[in-house]
Amino acid sequence: MRCTATTHHQPPPLVVLVVVVVSPFCYPNILSPSITMASDQIRQMVNFILQEAHEKANEIRVKTEHDFNLEKQTLVHEAKLNVQEEFAKKEKDREVQERIARSAEIGECRVKKMKIRDDLLHTLLSEAGAKCAVVARGQNYPQLLQKLIVQGLIKIEEDEVLVYCRGEDIKMVEKVLPDAVQEYVDIIKRESSVTLSPKVSLNPKRNNDLNDSTYGGIMLTADSGKIVCDNTMASRLTLVYEELLPSIRAILFPDEQ
Repeated sequence: MRCTATTHHQPPPLVVLVVVVVSPFCYPNILSPSITMASDQIRQMVNFILQEAHEKANEIRVKTEHDFNLEKQTLVHEAKLNVQEEFAKKEKDREVQERIARSAEIGECRVKKMKIRDDLLHTLLSEAGAKCAVVARGQNYPQLLQKLIVQGLIKIEEDEVLVYCRGEDIKMVEKVLPDAVQEYVDIIKRESSVTLSPKVSLNPKRNNDLNDSTYGGIMLTADSGKIVCDNTMASRLTLVYEELLPSIRAILFPDEQ
């Protein structure tokens, strides 16, 4: 019988790793210088970072305040400009309205002034017409009618003429008409050596007589009424009034000059 020797393997040796944590408090004399240096460096870094942060924050604050003040000044300036512009616009509108109101008031005063003056002039004309009516009741009125007829015939220069007058003047016109025609013929003959034989008659229709607003005088027509010579007192008064109106205004209203 063979005996075989059995070999027993031994386990590997156990390696024990011991980590020794050394506390600086346990060995202050060994680690104190390096730790102090590191702490100083950290402290310096922290202080530097804090200083940088403070400076940055201060810079941001200053810039923010500057931007805020600038923006505030800009807004305030724009607001002032808007207020000034609005005030200027309202002031201009007020001035325009005042000028309009003043112009309207001046225009109204001028209209009233002109109306008063026109009323005065019409009153003057009416008073002059009343005096003309007095003349028509005077003793020399028949001679005046004759002169008016002669003047009308000279102006109208027609062979057939109708004479119009007021109803109250018919008798006087009938009386002076032949003498007026003869005077007219004599004047034409003397001036041109021509002898005329005009047919001058009084208007036969009483409804066509002149009204009292003419203040007297006569009116001549020819060629079926196409030619008219108004020689009434009212017509002559109007002509004189229009011719003398500038002088009358200068006398009555000297402030216009």
